[in-house]
Amino acid sequence: MSRRRRATKRVIDPDPVYNSYVLAKFINKIMYSGKKSTARTIVYNAIETFAKKVKAEDPLAAFEQAIENAKPALEVKSRRIGGATYQVPVEIAPERRTSMAMQWIITYSREKAGRSMQDGLASELVDCYQNQGASIKKKDDTHRMAEANRAFAHYKW
Repeated sequence: MSRRRRATKRVIDPDPVYNSYVLAKFINKIMYSGKKSTARTIVYNAIETFAKKVKAEDPLAAFEQAIENAKPALEVKSRRIGGATYQVPVEIAPERRTSMAMQWIITYSREKAGRSMQDGLASELVDCYQNQGASIKKKDDTHRMAEANRAFAHYKW
């Protein structure tokens, strides 16, 4: 990204089934080697499975709620001040919050051994929807780290 703030964000098209920008971004993050149709198949099947497991009438709303539950509000950034490095808690921008939540969900879905990506993704989404599981634990750890270093919050700039 440009240091002079000239860079503009590319606008992505919404996904064809649910007409959602969030879901289109999620599909792009799942995608490997430009195989978007494979990524779409995985995500759509996982969302259908997830909606059945949580008994949701609107799969897209349930998906967005699962993402919302996994979003962190704070993180720590390293700041070097006078020879010492401090972990300074900072608030996270909305786009980065969403991106982090999606990345955590995808990472922990891929780590579920002995399952297909569809099954792993569906189960991780169910866990996020119910405020439990690996992605929620990662969010809580991030918040706990920020809370523990609250004394250094005045170094934020």
